[in-house]
Amino acid sequence: MRVIFNEELKQVADDLDHMAQDVRKAINGAGEALLKQDVEAAQTVIDGDIEIDALESSVIDQCVKLLAKQNPVATDLRVVVSTMRLASTFERMGDLARHVAEAARRTYPASPLPEAAQPVFAQMIDFLSNTADQLIAMLSDRDAKTAEHIILNDDTLDELHHKTFELALSDDITRQQTVDIVLLGRFLERLGDHAVSSARRVVYIVSGFDPSKKPSRDEGTDID
Repeated sequence: MRVIFNEELKQVADDLDHMAQDVRKAINGAGEALLKQDVEAAQTVIDGDIEIDALESSVIDQCVKLLAKQNPVATDLRVVVSTMRLASTFERMGDLARHVAEAARRTYPASPLPEAAQPVFAQMIDFLSNTADQLIAMLSDRDAKTAEHIILNDDTLDELHHKTFELALSDDITRQQTVDIVLLGRFLERLGDHAVSSARRVVYIVSGFDPSKKPSRDEGTDID
């Protein structure tokens, strides 16, 4: 029974890794769409969200079966339940990347952002791209140190997000651009929050300890 459990758990882990890789592609594609007005990249992200949703359903279904059939306890139970939470978090990240891509597609061939806002958003996209790479490494190795690095670096993205508020108050932009700056800034900031939530979950899997001892900011909210 233990061999079967380990094999089934490995399949779930492989699917979760696949989800993380798809999320990284979605973040990078959304960045290309937003900053380079690449409508093909935008459409690829939008179409690819279906696969991320399907993987989430598969991971959760497999975890529920593991809970029902194997009745795991202690560390095994922590891994299975946390894997379900990670799958849901990655699905939300895919949705957020899709929202960014949809905004870019809506205004094509123009950018939804005024020229003055693009440097700040480029920094946010670059930060999230690096974070997505770290998520892949963190998951593959269950690396708590990489997870802690993601958690500690979140302030950098928050500071960039605050700069978008100043841009949104500019007198030199249209009302629609104001709306787009606020929404796109929020989508990118939420991507960072979900990455932090994922990192905290991996620390919990490895050690059983939540390093922040605070509820994650994506819990108890209705915003993806």
